[in-house]
Amino acid sequence: MGVPYVLFVATNAAFIGPHNRPTGFFFPEIAHPFETLDRAGIAVEFASLKGGKPPEDGFDGDDESQTDFLDNKAYRRLSRSRKLSEVDVVDYDAVFFPGGLGPMVDITRNPEVQSTVIRAWDAGLIVSAVCHGPSAFLGVTLDDGTPLVRGRKLTGFSTAEEDGYADQDVPFDLEAALREEGALYEATEPWHPKLVVDGRLITGQNPQSGTLVGEALVEALKQIP
Repeated sequence: MGVPYVLFVATNAAFIGPHNRPTGFFFPEIAHPFETLDRAGIAVEFASLKGGKPPEDGFDGDDESQTDFLDNKAYRRLSRSRKLSEVDVVDYDAVFFPGGLGPMVDITRNPEVQSTVIRAWDAGLIVSAVCHGPSAFLGVTLDDGTPLVRGRKLTGFSTAEEDGYADQDVPFDLEAALREEGALYEATEPWHPKLVVDGRLITGQNPQSGTLVGEALVEALKQIP
């Protein structure tokens, strides 16, 4: 095979909730997986619903991985993200939804996103997300009407983590919503790394899990004939 390609789909939402809390994608949740994929020679392209520069949150200038990404040409490409409507996910080998609170605003239950997820899944691609990114899977159904996540093991930002962090800002509780659709949700202690791999579904719990998701993507992409 040639060079594997992963499509990162970022949020365009800059604010969330009744208090207009500033948000966007959470910086390490793109920087850390990107670093891992880039070192493995895997190409990354960026899309968002509206295209252009996605808003960002959570940048830590003391994290070398984040500062390296900020100086990388990939960050410039992210700043010119393609419109999701102009992208066909089957041109890639995997799709990844980073978190931050932003996806809870515009990614969740968005018809374009749902179409992208199910098209990727039906085409045999790897489908992945971290933190609030798994909100992209909500409302996605298989041909028989079954929720995509039903009976599948996954993780995402936990109720315990949301409490006291953004429970007054988010429109719903992600863990509860995933469980309601039948997901076999797993979590570890708040703010500790957690990775769940269930076949072609790869998820990480929180910002601390981005590198683990990147590593799992590398391993999964190696298996593509």
